Amino acid sequence: MKVLMFGWEFPPHIAGGLGTACDGLTRGLAKQQVEVLFVMPSASGDEDQTTVRIINASDVAAFHTKQEARRIFDKVQFLKVTSNLIPYLGPDEFEEKVDLEREKEWNEFRISFGQKYQFSGKYGKNLMEEVMRYSLVAAAIARQNQFDVIHAHDWLTYMAGIAAKRVSGKPLVIHVHATEFDRSGENINTQVYDLEKRGMEAADKVIAVSHLTRNTIINRYHIDPEKVITVHNAVDFSTREQREITRGVPEKIVTFLGRITFQKGPEYFIEAAYKVLQKTKNVRFVMAGSGDMFNRAVRRVAKLGISPNFHFTGFLKGEDVKNMFAYSDVYVMPSVSEPFGISPLEAMRANVPTIISKQSGVAEVLHHAIKVDFWDVNALADAIYGLLTWPALSAMTVRCGLEEVNALKWDNAALKVREIYESVTREKSKIQ
Repeated sequence: MKVLMFGWEFPPHIAGGLGTACDGLTRGLAKQQVEVLFVMPSASGDEDQTTVRIINASDVAAFHTKQEARRIFDKVQFLKVTSNLIPYLGPDEFEEKVDLEREKEWNEFRISFGQKYQFSGKYGKNLMEEVMRYSLVAAAIARQNQFDVIHAHDWLTYMAGIAAKRVSGKPLVIHVHATEFDRSGENINTQVYDLEKRGMEAADKVIAVSHLTRNTIINRYHIDPEKVITVHNAVDFSTREQREITRGVPEKIVTFLGRITFQKGPEYFIEAAYKVLQKTKNVRFVMAGSGDMFNRAVRRVAKLGISPNFHFTGFLKGEDVKNMFAYSDVYVMPSVSEPFGISPLEAMRANVPTIISKQSGVAEVLHHAIKVDFWDVNALADAIYGLLTWPALSAMTVRCGLEEVNALKWDNAALKVREIYESVTREKSKIQ
């Protein structure tokens, strides 16, 4: 079986768990005799292609006619509405306004057909334009390659998946690693929500990384429950290693590692740190990451007067992440909304006792991590203090946690995904 897979990032150059999940899943699929063509906007050339073939979208020319592109997007085009309220428009007037806005959008969207686009592959200010151009290139790639199934990871690639499906007729599986409600709470970006919903509606099957995410897909996006399947993420144990590191400080270390955004709950980590430091000074707290709440977090730490025992590292990747786990005595993930969360699995693999929020998808599969409500700062502080103070509790959490994550293999997740591939291809053949 051959799969055309669309992603946005792939190791070694990744910004978070999405790239890690894509890597683990493709390695697992290779063991299931599934050949993966992995398309990404901008490949660096140093990606490990032992078990996957990387296609760099920046090396592929897009379509040659504007009409052809319009046909691809006639059902996936999104409309930017300048105002939520347009008074006194009748149906005909409203339709005319929509047509004018759509034409304006096309004119503003600069496309040089037959040419290659240089994608950044980042998450910058031109992200939506890159998403649209990526879709055009995806259609060209679908025409140039033979495959059985299309698999699109996260909302950035859903339009690409839809475009590939339209030109090839092959079944589409989309993989929801997070929803706009996870990223933004109730203050969602309606443009992103629209793309997510269109992708889910167009898909033959939808993979959710947790039951929590599956419920969001069904209840918030109104997708048929029959086509939404949960496949939990996993952790790659083949890369596990014991690191001997000199920390340079005598205090114990409690770590937060992730984006410093509302979704990840950094403010609760800071408030818990303050409470722990009222009981003991023999601890340092580390916030490793970057995000839109970074400056706010720094100011709150300063206001609480805990700066001498609180450190900001900025964004970490690669070996620095592994070293950070090796430094840590406790790992904390206090996420407000976490579709899954691979980092706790990585921490437990590194023998670090772990605390997670009950509002995370990974809480569904972990029984030997300590679980607290993200908003319960007192409970979080008590859990941190307990793991720092009672060696027996910490040792038991490490031992049982290691056994638990050892059973969460990408091979098992890949087997479930292959079964999904087989089901959609069978259904497609029946229709034909």
